[in-house]
Amino acid sequence: MGDALRGVKMFERVGVPVLGIVENMSWFENPETGKPIALFGSGGGQRLADETDLPLLGQVPVDPRIQEGGDTGRPIFAAEPDAKAARAIRAISEQVVARLEARWGTT
Repeated sequence: MGDALRGVKMFERVGVPVLGIVENMSWFENPETGKPIALFGSGGGQRLADETDLPLLGQVPVDPRIQEGGDTGRPIFAAEPDAKAARAIRAISEQVVARLEARWGTT
């Protein structure tokens, strides 16, 4: 959380608006049970959001298909739109668009 907090503070100092917090690699889904495993602990994104008074825009699970999609040029939300990671990214994207529209209006 330290690096992310320093990043938020740096953007505040230079006047760059921060729309919110995204927690990447929030959990890994156990392939046998489907249950989430918090590989790196849990709640860090929400704690950072609370500390910085920013909204938590979402949490993206660890999913090797995200990396594969980056390498092949076919993102997970296009290749496998029903994957949990794809749904999380789509929901975050929708929140970003809504926050941009609220702040600067639509074009």
